[in-house]
Order: sequence, then C-alpha cells, then structure tokens
Amino acid sequence: MTESLYITAFIAVSALATFATRVVPFLFLHRHTEHPLIQHLGRFLPAAVMALLATVFIQRSADWQAPVPGLDALIPSLLVIVIHLWRRNALLSIAVGTIAYMAIQQGHWF
Repeated sequence: MTESLYITAFIAVSALATFATRVVPFLFLHRHTEHPLIQHLGRFLPAAVMALLATVFIQRSADWQAPVPGLDALIPSLLVIVIHLWRRNALLSIAVGTIAYMAIQQGHWF
C-alpha cells in the first residue's frame, strides 16, 4: 500500500467514525425525545462538557511560570464566558476566544 493510499484510507476511516458518532444518537434515540433522561442530558450535558473542556484548557494551555500566572489562558476563557452570556451564540464565543488565545500566543504578550 502506497503512502498516499494509506493516508487517504486513514482520512476516510476517521471521517466515517466521526460521522457515525454524530449520527448514532439520532438514529437510536429519535423515538425517546420526550423521555426525562434525554431531556435532562440535552439541557445540562453541553454546559458540563464545555466546563470540562475549559478546565482542561486552562490547566494545560496556560503558562503558569509567567509573571502573571495563567493570564494567557484566563483572558480568552473570560472572553468566551462574557460573549456567550451576552450574545448566547456558542460559535461566536468560541471563535472570539480562539482568536484571542492565538493572538496572545503569537504576540507573546504575557
């Protein structure tokens, strides 16, 4: 198997696995949308996942040896929270937080 064929197969399998993980809940749970557990998960799970991701991001991405420890990750995190509470748009808040984080990292401001 050539290297390009191997890479193409790897990308195809990865795309299929990613797509399958997104589709399977809709295929198997569409009849149970009124179930209290499904409603509870739909209401609280996204916020819990975002909180977990934010915690891991702050712990792993922040420079804790800087003059102001962790500020390089805390500023984008706070921006995400403020913009999300203000606009209620997850895509906008995540994009602004990512742009702020990358600007801080590339500019070596902290």
